[in-house]
Amino acid sequence: MATEVRPVTRFQPPDWFTSNYTISTNAERQRSASHQVRQEGRFLRNETDSQTKWDQHSNNVRLADRVDHIRKWKEILEKTLADLDKEIADLSEAKELTEAALEAKNIPTDANIECLTLREGRQHIDVVQDEPENQLHKEMEVIDGIKKALQQRIREGFEQLCLLQEARQQVQADLQDKNIALGIDIDQYNLTDRSPLISYKPDSLRVPKGTTTPQQWEDFSRYNKERADAEMQASNRLREAIHHTLQQTANDLEAQKVATEYAFRKRIHEFERAKDELEWQKKNTEDEIAEMENDIRGLEEAIRAKINPMKLAQTRLENRTYRPNVELCRDAPQYGLTDEVKQLEATKKALEEKCKQAKHALDGLQKNLHRINDDLAEKNNSLMLDNRCMDVRQKLNPRAQTAIERNLGLTGIERERSQVLA
Repeated sequence: MATEVRPVTRFQPPDWFTSNYTISTNAERQRSASHQVRQEGRFLRNETDSQTKWDQHSNNVRLADRVDHIRKWKEILEKTLADLDKEIADLSEAKELTEAALEAKNIPTDANIECLTLREGRQHIDVVQDEPENQLHKEMEVIDGIKKALQQRIREGFEQLCLLQEARQQVQADLQDKNIALGIDIDQYNLTDRSPLISYKPDSLRVPKGTTTPQQWEDFSRYNKERADAEMQASNRLREAIHHTLQQTANDLEAQKVATEYAFRKRIHEFERAKDELEWQKKNTEDEIAEMENDIRGLEEAIRAKINPMKLAQTRLENRTYRPNVELCRDAPQYGLTDEVKQLEATKKALEEKCKQAKHALDGLQKNLHRINDDLAEKNNSLMLDNRCMDVRQKLNPRAQTAIERNLGLTGIERERSQVLA
């Protein structure tokens, strides 16, 4: 097969120069454009690299600041939580003290009821609404008032403990969230572009639901702290009020106890004086009865002693009536015997009247002695009952401290639990 021979195109010299110029110009322009692109690329690379590093540094600073901010609030919340725990323990102790004080009021209540019941055993005239009975009723009113006050404090303490626990739960929940957030932000701060745990994340620019602003975040923690502080202040005031109530009620009960026992001692003294007076009257009455009985026996003996003289005088008068005739003369013996009989009759009548009066007086003395014995028995019974009441009230006296307890109190190792807390 024959080869086709193409004709050769021949250019003119100007065309050759023009072609060379064009190629050179295009090459220079392309190199210039390429250089410009290279310079812009290097600038952009340096700029973006610096911007990236600056952004990472800025975010590291922001993360560090955020970690410090969280740590600050974490420390604040931890201190608040510790203060809440202490306040809850202190208020619980105050509430337990109040409950123990309320339970301890059963002893004076029982003693008061026992004393009132014992005094129901008084008899007749001694059944009187005297000062001890008035003080016992007043003591019961004081105890009832104390119980109501203590129950009110217990109820307030329980309600305040609930509020403290609620505030504690909020602070603890906030603190737990702070710990989690602190751990997350510390981990993010420690991440670098060479960390093995980094990767692309889908939709990393999304705003999660429930996101808050920094101001809302800080306001939330501040509210939790301020609420906890407010509840602790209220609890502190309540504890002071509780300890004041404990002291005041103890003082009121002690004052009423002193007044009641003073009334008992005074009444016992009155009973003892009345008993001594009755015993003195009894002795004198018994002595008077004995004297009166002796005198009555003497009067009766005197009356009996007038029988024979009366018989003698009457016999003489009767026998002299038998004198004969003119011898029946109203002579001096006749008048003397007549006067003797009249005198004996008058004497006997006077003695009998006096004996009757003496027996009447003796009967009055015996009746009065019986009344004295009855009243003395009643006084002895009432005195015995009031002394038993005083014995019953001995249980209200505080137990004597042992040497160890006294030394602990003096050295300050063990303070009174009812002391007002600061």
